[in-house]
Amino acid sequence: MSAEPLLPLRTEIAALKHCDEHDFIAKMIADPALPLEQRKGAIDLAKLLVADCRADTDNQSLLDSFLLEFGLSNKEGVALMCLAEALLRVPDSVNMDRLIAEKISSGDWYGHAGHSSSLFVNAATWGMILTGKMVQLDPDITQRPASWIKELTSSLSEPIVRSAVMQAMRIMGGQYVLGRSIDEGFKQANKVRSSEPKSRIRYSYDMLGEAARTKKDAERYFKSYMDALEKIGHASSQTRISDSVADADGISVKLSALHPRYEVAQKVSVQKHLYSKIKHLCVMAKQHNIGLSIDAEEAARLEMSLDIFERLAKEPELRGWDGLGFVLQAYQKRAPSVARWLVEVSKHYDRKLMVRLVKGAYWDAEIKHAQEQGLSDYPVFTIKAHTDASYMACAKILMNASDLIFSQFATHNAQTVTALIQLADLLDCKDFEFQRLHGMGDLLYHHLLQHPDHADKAIRIYAPIGKHEDLLPYLVRRLLENGANSSFVNRFLDDNTPLDELVKDVIDDIARRPKYRHPKIPMPIDLYQSESIPRINSKGFDLDDDVDLNLLLNAIEQQRNETLVGKTIVGGNPQEGEQVAIRNPSDNTDNAGEVTFASAEAIKESLMAAHGYQQHWQDFGASGRGAILEAWADALEANTPELIGIISREAGRTLADAIDEVREAVDFCRHYSNQAQSPDYINGQALGTVFCVSPWNFPLAIFVGPISAALAAGNCVIAKPAEQTPAIATRAIELLLQAGCPSSAIHLLQGLGATIGNQVLGDARINGVAFTGSTKTAQVIHHALAQREGPSVPLLAETGGQNCMIVDSTALPEQVVDDVIRSSFHSAGQRCSALRVLYVQDEIADKLITMLKDACESVYVGDTRFFSSDIGPIIDQRARDNLDAHLLKMKEVGASVHRIDIPEGIQQQGNFFAPAIVEIDNISVLEQEVFGPVVHIIRYKANALNDVIAQINSTGFGLTLGVHSRIETIAEYVFNKTHAGNTYINRNVIGAVVGANPFGGSGLSGTGPKAGGPAYLSRFQSTTADRDAYPEMTADIIRAKANDLTESKVLPGPTGEENILSYSAAGAIGILASQASRSISELTALACELGNEVVVVDTDISASLRESVQELITTPEAVNLISYCSADQARTAGLSVLLAQADHPRKEELRKALAQNEGAITLTIDINEFSLHPDNISSLLPHLYEERTKTDNLIARGGNTQLFNLDE
Repeated sequence: MSAEPLLPLRTEIAALKHCDEHDFIAKMIADPALPLEQRKGAIDLAKLLVADCRADTDNQSLLDSFLLEFGLSNKEGVALMCLAEALLRVPDSVNMDRLIAEKISSGDWYGHAGHSSSLFVNAATWGMILTGKMVQLDPDITQRPASWIKELTSSLSEPIVRSAVMQAMRIMGGQYVLGRSIDEGFKQANKVRSSEPKSRIRYSYDMLGEAARTKKDAERYFKSYMDALEKIGHASSQTRISDSVADADGISVKLSALHPRYEVAQKVSVQKHLYSKIKHLCVMAKQHNIGLSIDAEEAARLEMSLDIFERLAKEPELRGWDGLGFVLQAYQKRAPSVARWLVEVSKHYDRKLMVRLVKGAYWDAEIKHAQEQGLSDYPVFTIKAHTDASYMACAKILMNASDLIFSQFATHNAQTVTALIQLADLLDCKDFEFQRLHGMGDLLYHHLLQHPDHADKAIRIYAPIGKHEDLLPYLVRRLLENGANSSFVNRFLDDNTPLDELVKDVIDDIARRPKYRHPKIPMPIDLYQSESIPRINSKGFDLDDDVDLNLLLNAIEQQRNETLVGKTIVGGNPQEGEQVAIRNPSDNTDNAGEVTFASAEAIKESLMAAHGYQQHWQDFGASGRGAILEAWADALEANTPELIGIISREAGRTLADAIDEVREAVDFCRHYSNQAQSPDYINGQALGTVFCVSPWNFPLAIFVGPISAALAAGNCVIAKPAEQTPAIATRAIELLLQAGCPSSAIHLLQGLGATIGNQVLGDARINGVAFTGSTKTAQVIHHALAQREGPSVPLLAETGGQNCMIVDSTALPEQVVDDVIRSSFHSAGQRCSALRVLYVQDEIADKLITMLKDACESVYVGDTRFFSSDIGPIIDQRARDNLDAHLLKMKEVGASVHRIDIPEGIQQQGNFFAPAIVEIDNISVLEQEVFGPVVHIIRYKANALNDVIAQINSTGFGLTLGVHSRIETIAEYVFNKTHAGNTYINRNVIGAVVGANPFGGSGLSGTGPKAGGPAYLSRFQSTTADRDAYPEMTADIIRAKANDLTESKVLPGPTGEENILSYSAAGAIGILASQASRSISELTALACELGNEVVVVDTDISASLRESVQELITTPEAVNLISYCSADQARTAGLSVLLAQADHPRKEELRKALAQNEGAITLTIDINEFSLHPDNISSLLPHLYEERTKTDNLIARGGNTQLFNLDE
């Protein structure tokens, strides 16, 4: 039967996904589901129900008491959430004790003592949920709680406390799980039925577990569902009161549990492998005449679930069965249209359906996803009342079709229950049931059934079945939803919440608001508008939407039919020169195009033009230059599909990676434009002409970033992209010129790095270099610049990293696996931030490594023109050969090497490489960064964390670091003891966002400052520009300046994430000066106040410097940080930077000597008496400190409590 009549509704559903919330709600409340009279009746009945429940203190459940005492708005509630989420899976006593100790010590537990009427909750305050049934509580505990808690936390290693807390967590879990097995669940269900013999109680069983990560997971879940269906079917024959499927127990099935990659990118595989499994389960359900509901998933999966559901609805084998069910989430804007579609499916395929209507389970994740992806709006409502209104609108649609739809209304909200009763009476709908979760809503429905008019209402209990470990994510989600300040369940039994506040007309509540969206949840586009440097968030694309996806895939395909062109552009004009082929790393047979390499004459012309135009460009002013950069950002964004097509073809990047790249480029332009125009920014003297050298792995974002910063600061730019990716650079510069950039301010030179570098780096007209690439090449550039006579040339270098992640036994293994795959293998591991070494605690290593290998079986390597490809090619044959050689060496030293299977013959098609998991004993076997999809795993003992940290620090790199631990003090300890520029806690280590995660490292990983950070722009300005005299600095001024520089800053970002930028001392600051002048003394004092050692080089002015500095610092002992070394000793003194008097006779000699070092780059920075002038100092200061960014996934600390607790 053709599905064509259903297509208009599917089109409508797709169009509404990100529709404007205000407009949508305005239409909805203009025609409410319930008339005013019925709404008033519902409110009156709801108030009676709530009053009865509040009075019935004897029957209040554990959850009711728990939420009343420990909400999510206090740190004790959050601590309990952390324990509930993590403790039961921790296998070792060391980390159990650490976790318990941290969570107990984090709260004011005795502040809750005796507040609750529940014995269990009161017991919880005496030891993090120690119950009287498990431990006999001494009366002394209740009389001196503060002292007892202190004694408890000091002896947490005692097994009795550990086992008591573990048992308490299990008891808490038992409140929400009907049984550890389906058989145990039946016994509990029969007890409930026997306790209320007159009630119409049914069950819908849910086999606990989140989405499958591996094919083995999917097979295990499938067998679990089959086993459960067989047993439910047999058991239901004994408990059902009629032959109707509605009177039988049923089952809920998550499609994501039946396929490890239930996502749009793998749609073909899903339809091929998943459909046969869900059909088989439905056939089994039909045989037993019980219901099977397709459970709710995230918004991204809705369209796929509808496809599968319709396919099931028209299956000939399933005809005559009324048990096919769908779970509809009312918090999605598409919900009413989906409800109408379900009705039409029922009509079209002539079958009755079951529809469970719920409020929604993934609200916080949907908000975060839309913010991260830069979507046009949220797929869900931002205000709870909007969801309530949508719920009733859906209910009306379903009840109006009661001959086609058996409605199942899942809710724990008394007002929703009574509103549904009013609606059913109004529409004369008799055939429906209420649903509640096991462990929740007991009291509400108990009192509803006591009402004589509602004693016949059918109740179905959604009953999770599974082990305690499987319960954790489910439990946290339930507590999050119901522990929020705005939740009905949270305030249900709170006598301090007046009935009129708790129960009120939803329509009136919405209508009184001036704007129908949450005032504290910004639109994704406005995420960064309220920050100190406001900017528009770059526009993203919804790859789960067919319209957006097809637009981009068509652009990629179109690019395959065109010839890529790489141009050398000088003065706005394409130049003639040697023609070199452009290669497609995914397809050796693709003659992609040609690039024109720059001739020696073109290079000379670019230098002359840029140098000659410098003052004109500086005179544009920050606002004039900023307007051009804003126009460039707009042009890049408008041409995103075309740019993605080019990136995919010549760089071999996947669709998702290419989108992120264009967005990052756009963000760089807007960020630096706005920063340069900020009132807090000092527009100093530009360096002059800056040579920007960018890599092939981020051929647009890292190409645009330094260019936009240099231009914003007033410099002319000569840009040199990687020779592998010339076409995307060409198109970016063409768009910049079209945006109004003067042709003399920007020049593009294509060609080999050595050829162009040899001519450009030695030219006196180059006043600064911004380089991103390998550590070795950065050292070559540094050496070349050091050989020049005259002023020292500033170098900004962002290089590689031996990036590590530490995973302890409290980490969530499934999350770790996801993050390791993304961090190690996405972009084929060709990111400087990619994960190279994974440290895993011994106790979980076997399980985690097995899970990782199994999950990798569902990761697909392939041509990036196809959306299904997760990993693209290596950039060229030489890079692939290097990876092959590395793996061969690892095997030779006895390492275990596991390769991920890739399609046969694909390595002959392009530069594809099978990702590898390599187990090694020590990081010392890695002599250099391995730039590709290879992750090395090292096991460690729980008590050997310091050894792990020492290994990481010994590499000399300091770029990115990951920590997966639910123990906050462990994560903080690792952060404080390591040197990585970007540390990520309980998340992946890639994908830094401009302004939110300023990016860059130290040591072998670069010179700083961080790209997208507050100091980056200032490094494109001079430290020695002539100025008027400035007031002397006093000790108080220097201390205030030091305090300002070292104060941590909270940075913006998506909800559920905390980004903190902090500062630490740079290390040993070399000072090369002839005398202890005022400016040198002030500079030394500031360096010492920041905690740096100051090493006076060559001329020994240390004694006089200590004397003058003594008067300029507030901490007298800081003068002891001043020392002396000779010029010969300077090279081995471990200097982080040499601040050299610009006219010092030995400056050039020392600069050349320091550039000979093979380790971390030691820059020589020229200073003079004006370097501390307010208009110059911002360029100098970043050399005195290191920036560090810490990004913490707050959701891992117990859920996104900040979002759930937002006041409306």
